[in-house]
Amino acid sequence: MSMMNEFKQFAMRGNVVDLAVGVIIGGAFGRIVDSLVQDVIMPPIGKIFGGLDFANYYIPLNNQATGLALAEAKKAGAVLAYGNFLTILLNFIILAFIIFQMVRLMNRMRERLAPAEAAKAPATPEDILLLREIRDSLRSKTPPQ
Repeated sequence: MSMMNEFKQFAMRGNVVDLAVGVIIGGAFGRIVDSLVQDVIMPPIGKIFGGLDFANYYIPLNNQATGLALAEAKKAGAVLAYGNFLTILLNFIILAFIIFQMVRLMNRMRERLAPAEAAKAPATPEDILLLREIRDSLRSKTPPQ
């Protein structure tokens, strides 16, 4: 089998396609959460902390002026951008919580559907039942060892 055929087989498996769709949707969802944090949540938090943009909070490590915007301070040298880190951390916490809620909802739906699926289980085919009867009959005729 050629490598190209093996690759096609690999790429067309259901799990790989599902994973690709999940990554694409996850990336788009990540941007939505990023916008939520930066545009909706962080401005009020910044207002509470003195009206500054929280993402611009940093500790200068190269004797920069503290009143500069983060981008300008980075141009002047190294900075410890803790405000940006906290923004990204908040992004992660919100995203993780939403994914947790989605998984929790899916598990609940699966639990509700499981009894219904078990009730719909097909009856054992007649040929299997006959083979079991023959097996049991042969076992009962065989002398114990």
